[in-house]
Amino acid sequence: MFAMTVDPSGRTLRWAARPVPRAAEHDVVVRVLACGVCRTDLHIMDGDLPPHKTSVVPGHEVVGQVVARGTRATRFSIGQRIGIPWLGQTCGSCPFCALKRENLCDRPVFTGYDRDGGFAEYAAADERFCFALPDRYDDCHAAPLLCAGLIGFRAWRLAAEAMPRRLGLYGFGAAAHIICQIAVAQGQEVYAFTRAGDGAGQRFALSLGAAWAGSSDAFPPVALDAALIFAPVGALVPAALAATRKGGTVVCAGIHMSTIPAFDYRLLWGERVLRSVANLTRQDGDAFFSLVNDLPLQIHVQAFALQDANRAVQALRSGQVNGAAVLVP
Repeated sequence: MFAMTVDPSGRTLRWAARPVPRAAEHDVVVRVLACGVCRTDLHIMDGDLPPHKTSVVPGHEVVGQVVARGTRATRFSIGQRIGIPWLGQTCGSCPFCALKRENLCDRPVFTGYDRDGGFAEYAAADERFCFALPDRYDDCHAAPLLCAGLIGFRAWRLAAEAMPRRLGLYGFGAAAHIICQIAVAQGQEVYAFTRAGDGAGQRFALSLGAAWAGSSDAFPPVALDAALIFAPVGALVPAALAATRKGGTVVCAGIHMSTIPAFDYRLLWGERVLRSVANLTRQDGDAFFSLVNDLPLQIHVQAFALQDANRAVQALRSGQVNGAAVLVP
């Protein structure tokens, strides 16, 4: 099969011929129909995350059709369309798994990092960690839901204790454009922060229901109840805290972030909460897909052929994608 693998020299992908994967006992093998390009893929390529597998096939927003099943795989039928997310497997026995906090598992397996992912014509995954997908979204538009949607949803729920009416979103990419619509549908006011001078991104946010959009170095017109930081920029942490009211919550939603600069304690004082998101749980997925099945989201995608994966990566890296980039074999 044709696959795109991480070049050991870094920052680029290269073509490779790989055998079609075989299904282990709990695995399904899918023919990849679409795979989203996530900023985590960039972090793996750029060395921001330590390598786990040489020449790995990235991609963890995988929409595929089941073509083979392992001996103990019974959840999905041959021909069924399913989604493969970032969390590919957990140990089931560490203290975190025992506490039903599998997103913090001590021995996790991640799709496109520990095992080959969806930048290929075929992929294999443990079916116990896969999801059935809502029929209302076609292959390209379902793909970003599997990480941008899921991780954004977990971050949004972790801010719930602040009872946000006014929600800030720092970095208006794939995750934020999905969560913006969910928050607006729940009656929240969304304040979108983009790169300085990104008028197109700000207009995009307003078109999806944001009440305000501006530069990430600007103050919103009102104090925020909560803020979600999707951009991997550490300097946004004190900025978001400064824009958030007492008792509010700031959630760092990425897997990697540049160094957070020192800031005065007064930004945290007043029982503000600063927290991070790590991975997802299957319960997150069940709740999220139940919600979006009833909520017709406008998922904005830019599709690229699989062999153009480097062009897709560069477009994402340079901020030229409104919404999500998706590879189509």
